[in-house]
Amino acid sequence: MTIPAPSSPIQQVVAAHRRGAAAGLYSVCCSHPLVLRAAMKVAASYGTLLLVEATSNQVDQFGGYTGMTPAVFHDYVKNMAHDEGFPQEMLVLGGDHLGPNAWQHLDAAAAMENADTLIAAYASAGFHKIHLDCSMRCADDPAILSDDTIAARSVRLAMVAEAAAEQAGLPPPVYVIGTEVPIPGGEAELAEAGAVTSPAAAARTLDVHRKAFLDAGLHGAWRRVVAMVVQPGVDFDHSHIQHYDAAQAAALSDFVADQPGLVFEAHSTDYQRETALHEMVRDHFAILKVGPAATFALREAMLSLCRIEEELVPAGRCSRLMQVLDEVMLAQPRHWSKHYPGSSAEQRLLRRYGLSDRCRYYWGEAPVVAAVDQLFANLDALHIPLSLLSQHLPEQYLEVLQGQLPASASALVQHKIGRLLAQYARACNRNAAAGSGATGVAGAGSEASTSTASIC
Repeated sequence: MTIPAPSSPIQQVVAAHRRGAAAGLYSVCCSHPLVLRAAMKVAASYGTLLLVEATSNQVDQFGGYTGMTPAVFHDYVKNMAHDEGFPQEMLVLGGDHLGPNAWQHLDAAAAMENADTLIAAYASAGFHKIHLDCSMRCADDPAILSDDTIAARSVRLAMVAEAAAEQAGLPPPVYVIGTEVPIPGGEAELAEAGAVTSPAAAARTLDVHRKAFLDAGLHGAWRRVVAMVVQPGVDFDHSHIQHYDAAQAAALSDFVADQPGLVFEAHSTDYQRETALHEMVRDHFAILKVGPAATFALREAMLSLCRIEEELVPAGRCSRLMQVLDEVMLAQPRHWSKHYPGSSAEQRLLRRYGLSDRCRYYWGEAPVVAAVDQLFANLDALHIPLSLLSQHLPEQYLEVLQGQLPASASALVQHKIGRLLAQYARACNRNAAAGSGATGVAGAGSEASTSTASIC
């Protein structure tokens, strides 16, 4: 593969990594405003590019589960960046798992027609990083799709994206390809997680896609393929984590080291140790995807605030946020019932505490939004004693104590999320020093990142 000219921000980071710099990108997929605002604060504190990625089931031409089309999501994030004072030129949008994923119940012809429309909507709305994911079978497909079929469908979608971006007067997208794609949002059971991709399988995926792109005349687009999705041996389910083992991934790492201009994109890196994130970037898994861990941190912070609220606010005025959230999940079980096995008591614990964090699908429901608003209003109307902060949000207590963090509900939640995202920032560039950002996530002398942050 020819080394691409570093014309786009993402290509610049990948090129720096391939030159030997301790550079990577991290991609967090989330539409929740508190997560996005936290990500902007982290990016500002560490001086990083901010890549915000939307997932195909989250944002599509029909609205996805967020109710937002790509154009609406684009404006939503851009307007939030304006409100936060985050530089627009440091903000990049990406689309994750774009393909027939949401329409697997349809035959391939109908599913791919929907995927064409999906890709066109993303590309024309200004989403610059496009993950072409045609790895999932449709209703009339064989049980296992061949690499040739996956590559042919990916090329079809790349042609749509190229035309849509050109017609919209936008720079051409960069692409991520791959056939060994973990299930979005984590496995139902960790036993179902895939083994580390073999170098032979990675080589075949790369060769088949290269041939398909070039046979279709997409030479320019092929030069903008910056990454390939593989399985580095990391994953999680509702209760367990599969941790990175550098020795098991060594052969795969050696393979991509011989592919100029290319890195690996690792999905489901949620809950990995920070040392493992550093090792993964070193080993050329230079794009780290994280999603549920960000909303898991959000949920942890919300629960802590509810505990504080219960101590300070009369029961009749309490938000009952966590109860409301569970009531909504019980009334609309489609996002969790297939993922959480066991008795009703076991399912109750998983709904609240499961690592796959299926409750992330419900923060936008009207009763939950109203309960969050009431929680924040209740707490912001009074002074939270330092002793309660120390008990329920000890990390945030230390920042409040030092005058680095306001004790408002929103600031406390964002700080909790920001501490999670900062681990990725440090892993993606170990040489830069963090600025004195307002989040308290990174103080003077801390390590920072030239990576790309994206939120799912």
